[in-house]
Amino acid sequence: MIDLIVFTVEHNKYAVKIDNIQRIIQASELTDIPGSHPFIDGMMSYEGNVLKVLSFRKLIGLESYDEGLQSLFARLKVAHADWVGALEKSLTTGCEFTKTTNPHMCELGKWIDSFTSYDDSITTVFNNLVEQHKQLHTRGGESLELYKDDTKQALNMFHVEIQNIYQQTMGALDTFIAQFDTVANSLQKLLIYENDTDRFAIKVDSIEDIAHIDESEIKSGVDEQADEHGLLELEGVLDLDGVLINVIKTLNLPK
Repeated sequence: MIDLIVFTVEHNKYAVKIDNIQRIIQASELTDIPGSHPFIDGMMSYEGNVLKVLSFRKLIGLESYDEGLQSLFARLKVAHADWVGALEKSLTTGCEFTKTTNPHMCELGKWIDSFTSYDDSITTVFNNLVEQHKQLHTRGGESLELYKDDTKQALNMFHVEIQNIYQQTMGALDTFIAQFDTVANSLQKLLIYENDTDRFAIKVDSIEDIAHIDESEIKSGVDEQADEHGLLELEGVLDLDGVLINVIKTLNLPK
């Protein structure tokens, strides 16, 4: 039997033998290494030693976590501008409002529900965003109900109150984005990894689980592969409760 640490990078799940992992820690601000390999995000101090930090996202050809968050936040701002526009149209013309008034069901709401931070300053900004976003959807739904009895008052509620809440929500989101590096670090994890020759940190999106399995459960074959850079070799694929997980055999730093 072996123990595996299962981690996620975007929608991909990987596992590494726990024997290769010394510790799992929160990602923190790193020191740049001029002229380093593109897969190296920087270096950090760990137990009196300097460790390089390997971005697993970059290793497997994904955009960086920061870039992914930037794209997400830009999309969320456009989506909520569309939401407010659709609400105004419904209150003006009486057409059906087809977007959600549930603050947990829009893309921003789902992201909010999945967010966890251990940084007090980020938590304060985040809580303000949560409250403003909740108010936006709640009052939007109430204006639609009011429209059934009093069209003029519903429109007045939109122009005076809801548009103000929308501006407050976008302002809270902008404040959140302004602390982008801290937000990104508060979400990611570092695996302190050691193989036969190297010790370094691996930056991943999140830690999912520790799996205790029989090694025979790892299926080799077409999924057994090395990446084009020769840094990542997979042992095979594990089916864990219907979820396919790529099991890492070896992982190395780029030279």
